[in-house]
Amino acid sequence: MNTKLYETLVERGYIYQTTNEQEVKKLLNGEPTCLYVGIDPTADSLHIGHCLPLILAKYLQDAGHKVIIVLGGATAMIGDPSGKNDMRKMVQKDFVQNNRPGIEKAISKFIKLDGDNPAIIVNNADWYENYSYVDFMRDIGVHFNVNKMLSCDAYTSRLVNGGLTFFEVGYMLMQAYDFIYLNRKYGCRIEFGGSDQWANIVAGADLGRKLSLMEGKDPETFQAFTNVLLLNADGKKMGKTEKGALWVNKEKCSPYDFYQYFYNSDDRDVERFFKILTYLPLDEISEIMKQDIRDAKRRLAFEITKLVHGQEEALKAQETAKALFSGGMDLDNAPTIIIKDFLNISELLVNCKFASSKGEARRLIEQGGISINDEKVENFNTTLTAKNFEKGYAILKKGKKNFIKVILEK
Repeated sequence: MNTKLYETLVERGYIYQTTNEQEVKKLLNGEPTCLYVGIDPTADSLHIGHCLPLILAKYLQDAGHKVIIVLGGATAMIGDPSGKNDMRKMVQKDFVQNNRPGIEKAISKFIKLDGDNPAIIVNNADWYENYSYVDFMRDIGVHFNVNKMLSCDAYTSRLVNGGLTFFEVGYMLMQAYDFIYLNRKYGCRIEFGGSDQWANIVAGADLGRKLSLMEGKDPETFQAFTNVLLLNADGKKMGKTEKGALWVNKEKCSPYDFYQYFYNSDDRDVERFFKILTYLPLDEISEIMKQDIRDAKRRLAFEITKLVHGQEEALKAQETAKALFSGGMDLDNAPTIIIKDFLNISELLVNCKFASSKGEARRLIEQGGISINDEKVENFNTTLTAKNFEKGYAILKKGKKNFIKVILEK
């Protein structure tokens, strides 16, 4: 039991909102209790934006609390309208089954799924499967005021654009009921998640209190808090790279690209990222920040890559970065793409995600930012040839910081 857990989380900058600060503090600093956090299961990996709640979950787990991870197999079939201008794309019913192995692999990088005090992973589709619509609306829908719901930020963007559907309005009810179900089955007392989920999280706590009062139980049983979002110094969400989302599975984002992302952090973000994305003690972080900012960034990139990919991959990424910027290359650990034919350079740039379109590829080439084997590409219509692969591979570079080893499959 960590009697100062709440203070630790506040000091490191995790806690953003609470339903009742004193009650949340008492629960986190007290005897082991049960908490849950929801994870979007619509992709076969997690991205860096999912990491904060999971890093926070490790503090909870290490303090002896029981952590439940809820995969939104039912709620994702609707999609959270929070902050969206358009209705989310509908997903197929088997997506959780298909994506779960990759998601569990990513979750296991942060918290224990076996051994002593393992986290529990559940799918909320399981408790909606036999819950009829009529019964759900009579049991749960009756407690929600539509006027109050529509005043929430969660629906603002959709309302402004005139496209909010009844389908989407049901999302809040379902997420709220998740808390009730988990409380009844596991004794869960706290929900936590990103601050962009505040309206949905509060809806669950409020519903729990209403039902508790009706049943003559303690309404303070249901509490919640949110963590800060992973934003950069300009207030924009982190996690997008030139090659797409910053995934935590290395099959989708190489450890080198992951390392480089954080090495290229804005100077203003470095100390905060140390506090919320690593477990380094605060006094050690303070000492690191007294060094040259470039050295601090290298340590930051290494620590976060080690957390997500392990020390061996972090060391490889670090050495690859050093070799690249000193004029050499660690080709054994370089990011790699395999092609089956001699592609046009623009196609290759799009395939390896150095460009989002052939139009962008043309601009990069015209600006002199692309080279093959250290020879600048001058012509947009250039096509790779056998000569490019005389060493068994070709090195494609974009500017000075981005490169990829291209292998021609024979």
